[in-house]
Amino acid sequence: MIPKSIILIIAGSDSSGGAGIQADIKTVTALGSYAMTAITAVTIQNTTGVKSIIPIDPKEISNQIEFTSQDIRPDAIKIGMLHSSQVIKSVIRSLDLIKVNKVVLDPVMIAKGGARLIDDEAIKLLKNRLIKKVSLITPNIPEAEILTGTKIETKEDMIYAASILINLGAKNVFIKGGHLNSKIVQDIFINKNEIMILKNKRITTNNTHGTGCTLSSAISTFFSCGKTLKKSCELATKYVNNSIKSNIKFGKGHGPINHLSSVTIEKKFR
Repeated sequence: MIPKSIILIIAGSDSSGGAGIQADIKTVTALGSYAMTAITAVTIQNTTGVKSIIPIDPKEISNQIEFTSQDIRPDAIKIGMLHSSQVIKSVIRSLDLIKVNKVVLDPVMIAKGGARLIDDEAIKLLKNRLIKKVSLITPNIPEAEILTGTKIETKEDMIYAASILINLGAKNVFIKGGHLNSKIVQDIFINKNEIMILKNKRITTNNTHGTGCTLSSAISTFFSCGKTLKKSCELATKYVNNSIKSNIKFGKGHGPINHLSSVTIEKKFR
């Protein structure tokens, strides 16, 4: 298989392999595209939680983005963990320089185990400047609550929070509904012209580490290959749900999903 597109991933590393850069690379590769990276932080973690975070110098993050893109131009960019205002400013400058039109932002703020991954000043900068520069922002419910200052308990609350983000300058918003306590998970895609609600039966499992990273990378991959953002969200949600259904049991805490759910091994490699 020849890669269908090129994705630049700007995100943190997860030593356990379930989320972050590792999940992003696996997703992009499993869906048939080529992954490049700019690492923003190294996290020491496993399925039970985050032990420590080692930030990468903002200048070196910009160097990764710019030097890589000068040689191999990405068709789309996926942005994940940006842990400080200095990092966000560096990323904004680099985005302005390399001028890639298709950018998906996953505003990673809280790890699955509850650890805070971003400071308050960075959140303010993300709200006021970065979301205006991306094609799509993909918060989960806790992240949408932090970004909008609202409490989300219903589908209507999700739509209201998404509308606040649109008013802040976001072009498209995809709020993931997995944190609501319901048998049917509802995800909301919204822009100024339309609202789409995706409904899927909840899959009961403790192994959902990295679903947000995986979803945003999958959206970026489908989007980079010419699908609309709306269709990319639909296809990415199907991919993530299939990956969750595998229910691989790695680790003692919140285990990873199966990024290989889309891959069929040809007979000659078996």
